[in-house]
Amino acid sequence: MTKAPTTTAFPVTWFEVHTPDPERARAFYGGAFGWTFDNEGLEGYWLVAAGTDAPIGGGIASTGPDHQAMTVFNVQVPDIVETCARVEELGGTVVVPPQVLPTGLALAYVNDPDGSTFGVWTPPAA
Repeated sequence: MTKAPTTTAFPVTWFEVHTPDPERARAFYGGAFGWTFDNEGLEGYWLVAAGTDAPIGGGIASTGPDHQAMTVFNVQVPDIVETCARVEELGGTVVVPPQVLPTGLALAYVNDPDGSTFGVWTPPAA
């Protein structure tokens, strides 16, 4: 009998398209996939509405003209500071240190040892 796969304690639960031209990115992704966008008063950030059956959510972030575009996956973790320390112990680097947004959401951006950037985040306390 085949053993059923187990789920990870640290799932990928969010994606972001970081771009110096968010208008062009919204036109592209909206046209390609039918996504709509809402910035809900967030300056330089648009939430992706990919439909009620979308397995994960996402956003489009304005990076400004001096930054390279990239797409980032985000892993949900129970402790941002502990995760950043673990990343560094394993040869990665912290690119954007842990921070807590006014909503209570905590986040950081890190690089793996090869330089690939990804995010880690913790939802606001209930």
